[in-house]
Amino acid sequence: MSFLLPKLTSKKEVDQAIKSTAEKVLVLRFGRDEDPVCLQLDDILSKTSADLSKMATIYLVDVDQTPVYTQYFDISYIPSTVFFFNGQHMKVDYGSPDHTKFVGSFKTKQDFIDLIEVIYRGAMRGKLIVQSPIDPKNIPKYDLLYQDI
Repeated sequence: MSFLLPKLTSKKEVDQAIKSTAEKVLVLRFGRDEDPVCLQLDDILSKTSADLSKMATIYLVDVDQTPVYTQYFDISYIPSTVFFFNGQHMKVDYGSPDHTKFVGSFKTKQDFIDLIEVIYRGAMRGKLIVQSPIDPKNIPKYDLLYQDI
């Protein structure tokens, strides 16, 4: 179902999305279209994008077409999801050492919706890091991920 979500295929397009998305959470899913975990995540993202349209804009980014960002965000597992608000990288404390991105797929649509709401509310109050509302047992651990880039 990933064809429902817009794709960014170059550094320039990613730069433009980061600069031009205002007053909404920008969601960048880094991965590959044919990866099974990416497809699972894309399904959740596409099913929630309409409900979240007032709060978030979601893009799919191919790791092979944007090596600058893949390296910058240290994306070694896919999918990895990065969040921005008004051009500012939003960090989330998932209870793991890495606050810069969410690695893996969300377990449920509600987990993703809750996370976007928390990031949105935090960003509107000027916060650059928020506490994840997702139950820690629903957050994938790195050793469960098998897809190396």
